[in-house]
Amino acid sequence: MATRRVGNGRANALKQEIVIRVEERSQAPAEVVYDLLADLRSHLVWAGERQGKKTRLVSLEAPEGPAGVGTEFRTEGMDPMGRFTDVSVVTEATRPRVFEFVTEARLQTKKGKGVDWTNVHRYELAPEGGSCRIRSTVRITRISELPGMLAVFKVPVLSALALKASEGLARRGVRNLARMAEQRTGT
Repeated sequence: MATRRVGNGRANALKQEIVIRVEERSQAPAEVVYDLLADLRSHLVWAGERQGKKTRLVSLEAPEGPAGVGTEFRTEGMDPMGRFTDVSVVTEATRPRVFEFVTEARLQTKKGKGVDWTNVHRYELAPEGGSCRIRSTVRITRISELPGMLAVFKVPVLSALALKASEGLARRGVRNLARMAEQRTGT
């Protein structure tokens, strides 16, 4: 697969976006879930400590208080491919319905290769009485190249399998978020 250039001149080895969608119900109200999303430091718990040992956030630098549109934060994470260093900015913050941020990520593979990603993380909260439904969508809009395990995205059948595995990881994170919100409300 040839690397193509996107509008801003950055390389993109993807032929199309990769979209990962998951849903989870929480017994907590949408406001409580939203407040956890806007409390960026909580991400270190539900997307860090409570995630698997091989795929998780490991550090976060963010301003104090609830994040709003334009808030920038930095994270580091790890997964089976290597370590990520990310810079994110909040692009939508509509309490208690939508929280979205865009991440420019740098993956340093275990073999020393640097790969750049652009991801859009969107959380839509739908109140259902005193509880809510959390809809999480991650759109991978750019990957600079597809070395090693990322090569599966070149083969349609393997790409579908990788997408299923990614959905499982995303589901665990959203489930952690839902349960943490419930713990805050005692539900």
